[in-house]
Amino acid sequence: MVLSLVSLCAKEVVRDHSSSHSWLRWMPKDLYRALLEAAFSTCRPLAVGELVQRWPELTLRVGGRRKPGQTAPNRLCIQSMLLGVVRGLTDHSKGVRRRMEMERKRERTVLGSSEREAEEKEMDRDVVVHVRADLFVNGRSWERIHSALSTSGPLKLQCRYLRVEEISVPSISILLDLLPRRGLLGVDIRYSSLGVAGLAELLPLLSTFPALKSLRLHYCNLDFRRVHPSQSEALGELSQGLARLQELRHLSLTALRLPGQLRVLLSSLPQPLEILELPYLSLSPADFAYLSCSHHTSTLQQLDISENRLDENTLPSIRRLLSQASGSLQHLSLSGCGLTDGLLGLLLPSLGGCRGLKSLALALNPLSMAGLMDLVKMAVRMPSLRQLLYPNPLEDYQPGLPDLPSSAQLLDWPLDETLDINLTSNKLNRVLIDNGRSDIFLTCDLYGHKNADSVATVKIFSSFLISGV
Repeated sequence: MVLSLVSLCAKEVVRDHSSSHSWLRWMPKDLYRALLEAAFSTCRPLAVGELVQRWPELTLRVGGRRKPGQTAPNRLCIQSMLLGVVRGLTDHSKGVRRRMEMERKRERTVLGSSEREAEEKEMDRDVVVHVRADLFVNGRSWERIHSALSTSGPLKLQCRYLRVEEISVPSISILLDLLPRRGLLGVDIRYSSLGVAGLAELLPLLSTFPALKSLRLHYCNLDFRRVHPSQSEALGELSQGLARLQELRHLSLTALRLPGQLRVLLSSLPQPLEILELPYLSLSPADFAYLSCSHHTSTLQQLDISENRLDENTLPSIRRLLSQASGSLQHLSLSGCGLTDGLLGLLLPSLGGCRGLKSLALALNPLSMAGLMDLVKMAVRMPSLRQLLYPNPLEDYQPGLPDLPSSAQLLDWPLDETLDINLTSNKLNRVLIDNGRSDIFLTCDLYGHKNADSVATVKIFSSFLISGV
């Protein structure tokens, strides 16, 4: 990455951050952004604090989606930033408070607000600064986050993306109740034993956030393979709860074990989804048949159905699904789906029809070298494709692998160390070069293939937006 002259000069200026209080008074206001970015990138917490305390605008944004190779903001810099905000609140001669109070005087009461919104506005009367952050909450941090959200005063913590891990349903409910209704864009719940009843309890709370666009549930102990008398009633409650999420565009359900129930869950969503992730869901032929003709198909930009086994019975539905989604689909994962050379050959024409596809993942499928060659020859004809995650060919494994190995067996079975580890990649890359498609990134690295720019990371204090009321 080539740095601009302003960025290079800003790094030199903040290098001696202990003297920032002396040189900052001479800096033009339009250079504050470049200086703050330089202070964060070079870990100069004293300069961060001085810049924030004198910040000349009503909005301060730090962090966001990381660029390739970019590290997370330093914790000392984050702490210094918050201290700078607090100092600015108590300093009437400079900083953000004076500007924010002037802005408050110009505000007018907005009529027609809901009772909850009116209550929040009343509570916010003494708030001078809103800190909007992405929060990661587990058992160790729950008390601190709860306290921060409960405390009233001139500085108020809000949340854009909430990720919780191993938290009980009552604790999640308490957090959701403390969050302001507006501003929450996504909720990610992982490794929490929700159960069907717990999820049905949370969905009405989630529906009170009008801007909620993303809901991700990972390993939350929902298993409809176990038959019980109230199953139909529970499914109905889930369907009704999902129907209230008016702005939902991203739904991720991982390892929830919902065979045969996809229609009940997805048909109730009022808006078509753009991102749908259904890995390890034990999807049935009926689920694939519904998905191929649902109202979501033509708008999908990202689809993950990895670790759901495909066969001759489900392949017609998958081909129809790809045909319907060909105009919008950009990212597709079919990893661990049991695709053999024969099944892949039947699927390749449909894959090739997805002209806008940018990334394709087919790891942990039992393909031979011949199957991989057919795959890459198809890939070079896809104009938008930039990344292909392919499986190690069966020939690269040590002897003894079953004829139709599962994804777990392919993951655990050792590769043959007597073979040249670069032989497969060299053959595949030669196809790219011969067809003038060196812009496609080929990899068999299952864990490191995702570009940092395409992975949404939600960690506490990973990004901030600080603004005045």
